[in-house]
Amino acid sequence: MTAMDTFAMAGVLADAQRKENLTDWGPGDFREPLGVLLDDYPGAGLNAIGEHILRSGLVHSLRMRLRAEEWIRRHPEILDEQVAAPIAVVGMMRSGTTLLQRLLAADDRLHCARGWEVVEAAPKLDYDFAGTDPRIAISEMRESKSRELAPELFAIHPMYAREAEEEIVFLADAFLSHVPESGAHLPNYRSWLNTKDFTPAYDYLHRMLQFLQWQKRRRGGTAGRWVLKSPAHLGYLDALRDQFPEVHVVHMHRDPRTTVASGASLNATLHAMHADDVDTHRVGAQWLERMGWTNDRAMAVRDSWSDESARVTDIHFHDAVADPIGQIRRLYDALGIPLTDPAVAAMTDWLANRPHEVARPAYDLAAYGLADEQVDERFALYNKRFRKDT
Repeated sequence: MTAMDTFAMAGVLADAQRKENLTDWGPGDFREPLGVLLDDYPGAGLNAIGEHILRSGLVHSLRMRLRAEEWIRRHPEILDEQVAAPIAVVGMMRSGTTLLQRLLAADDRLHCARGWEVVEAAPKLDYDFAGTDPRIAISEMRESKSRELAPELFAIHPMYAREAEEEIVFLADAFLSHVPESGAHLPNYRSWLNTKDFTPAYDYLHRMLQFLQWQKRRRGGTAGRWVLKSPAHLGYLDALRDQFPEVHVVHMHRDPRTTVASGASLNATLHAMHADDVDTHRVGAQWLERMGWTNDRAMAVRDSWSDESARVTDIHFHDAVADPIGQIRRLYDALGIPLTDPAVAAMTDWLANRPHEVARPAYDLAAYGLADEQVDERFALYNKRFRKDT
């Protein structure tokens, strides 16, 4: 079978429908972005393992779409769920977004998507919400396998079954996402994305948050305020706010020299999982371009908000590390909600007992064909506005 056959639209769609024995894709046109992505994969220089991994991921996304739509058909009240005033933590990779999200998630008045929910957002159709959710054990097994089979990837980007996790997967499941370019050389899809309206992806995100919130209710939870987190939102703050008009953005900041090098390291690792030959300098150049593009968009959108000062809280990485509870207190003041003693205790406990992460592989800009001066030049406006030397 050729790569063209492997990534043929009809086969990918049919496999998902056959595995789920379902046919209703629900609203929204996902076929156009999926088609552009599928057309680009055959020229990406993938090896056989990479083709299998990436195709399987696409089929899984489609299966979750089919399964979620069947749950919604059976329980139309899912679409009555109100996702009110979410808190969205954004920023470049390694800027402290995960730290902030998981601290906020420790407050039981807030909620988020856990790792096990992100991996399999739609439970099997015979699930009755009684007892322990079987998806937790499945996700924990995947976490263990990831540690064993892809230790370098897990060290760079650990994903824990029971910890708060970013919801970027739902944008990827709409096939309007920068996730694919992080793992393969996809120049056509990459440039096509730059011209597209991401509203359909955020429509799908909203729909899946409604579904997750409904599931939380079925398990006996409450509809607390959502804590969202993804570096992906940084380039689409306009679409994020259009979808969630009352969103409060927490914008994390760190020296771009560090964040760009970290992102390039992750992307190069992902490329190497899917292809035998990886041009690390090309990966570095593309990531510098993408992050520059993303931050330019973020600053432009923020400048367009007349109420920006009331809707965005800026937090610097070093401040978050040095005094995490202090920065959380400052954020809660901006949100107008009390930081209770139980919430502080829960956050302090999480800081003391959070998962122990193994040392990340060494990385620097030079390994990806970049120099400090290049990064400083590309991020000159960002640094002028946000850089805080410590």
